[in-house]
Amino acid sequence: MEPVLTRYIREPNSYTLDFFLKHDGYNGLKAALGMEPNAVIDLVKASGLRGRGGAGFPTGLKWQFVLKDTPLPKYICCNADESEPGTFKDHVLMERNPHLLFEGCLIGCRAIGAKVAYIYIRGEFFHVQKVLEAELAKAYAQGYVGKNIMGTGFDCDIVIHRGAGAYEAGEETALIESLEGKRAQPRIKPPFPAVSGLYNCPTAVNNVETLCNLPSILLNGAEWFTSLGPEKNGGPKLFCVSGHVKKPGTYEASMSTTLHELIYGHAGGIRDGHQLKAIIPGGSSVPILLPHELEIPASFDAVAQVGSMLGSAGIIVMDETTCMVWAARNLLYFYKHESCGKCTPCREGGDWLHRILTKIENGEGEMRDIDLLTSIGSNIAGKTLCAFGDAAATPALTTVKHFRPEFEAHVREGRCTVPADWRAARTPVAH
Repeated sequence: MEPVLTRYIREPNSYTLDFFLKHDGYNGLKAALGMEPNAVIDLVKASGLRGRGGAGFPTGLKWQFVLKDTPLPKYICCNADESEPGTFKDHVLMERNPHLLFEGCLIGCRAIGAKVAYIYIRGEFFHVQKVLEAELAKAYAQGYVGKNIMGTGFDCDIVIHRGAGAYEAGEETALIESLEGKRAQPRIKPPFPAVSGLYNCPTAVNNVETLCNLPSILLNGAEWFTSLGPEKNGGPKLFCVSGHVKKPGTYEASMSTTLHELIYGHAGGIRDGHQLKAIIPGGSSVPILLPHELEIPASFDAVAQVGSMLGSAGIIVMDETTCMVWAARNLLYFYKHESCGKCTPCREGGDWLHRILTKIENGEGEMRDIDLLTSIGSNIAGKTLCAFGDAAATPALTTVKHFRPEFEAHVREGRCTVPADWRAARTPVAH
């Protein structure tokens, strides 16, 4: 498949407005402004575009749910937090093609009748924020954002809001809370953001990659988009491959591409002299897959059928030098640190899991601790206001499920069974 989203990212000036305008820049917006808002929604629905942030919810359907018959203002909120460990695709798009994101935000606003789009960017992405702000100023100056856009009478502003670096802000209602100046903690739903979101007004929250797909849909049509992948999994997709591969990076491919092709083709395979042990296919919050499960398409539906999730498409690759007790403990440190603290199961359970994993890793564990990990994890997952609880429980649940003998060996022998020279060289999971 020819790249769509990343076609020009290696060009030195791909991030500039001049470069963007020479390569169909803002033509998708122009097409959208010549259509009725409902027609834009219908086109996106027909394309089957699914959210690229994790859940894979149909974008056109989300927009259709936005309350229309109301005097209240409406908003598009772009989730540019990208805090899922092992995920770095949105970072690439914002840094190398910011105007594609601006155009997607404006198309989204046109579709739902919004006059303002907020781009909520992760606090650590300061250098990316500087690129966004500089290029947004140019877009304003040349009439692609602001009042009377391209002389069509359409007014729309884009505001870049920098977060403070909270993983929980990636959850849509916590993101909205943070935008309003409050702690990034999830809201009770319903009401859903489509009815009562930012400032209690109808709001659609969309991921960076999701919005960046909109201009090509407007230019090329729904049929073209659906033809680029399996049924209900159409369009180009960005995959982040990290860990024990020869060429870690962001790769664009169809969701017909298998996980095996992504790891052994695009990313060059496992580093020399080592064998694949396991992968996490969708960022650290989803269940592990084993080597025999790699011949499936890297699509939302295919990955779900084997018991995991495509999620953010952050593919973390681990070879046989990885101690799975250590890997689970490493991830639980992240999750217990990032818990917003609102829900008791997550707030207390994440720390409890981390303490037990530390105990086992240090050779002080007991056999009953292994079953306790499963018990605690099962009492966190599905029992919190947002999916953070599921994310925090997953590393413990999935490693015990697939690699219980490693946990038992830690308890029996009081040490890690992975050879010491391998442990010294192991690569931490990207946070």
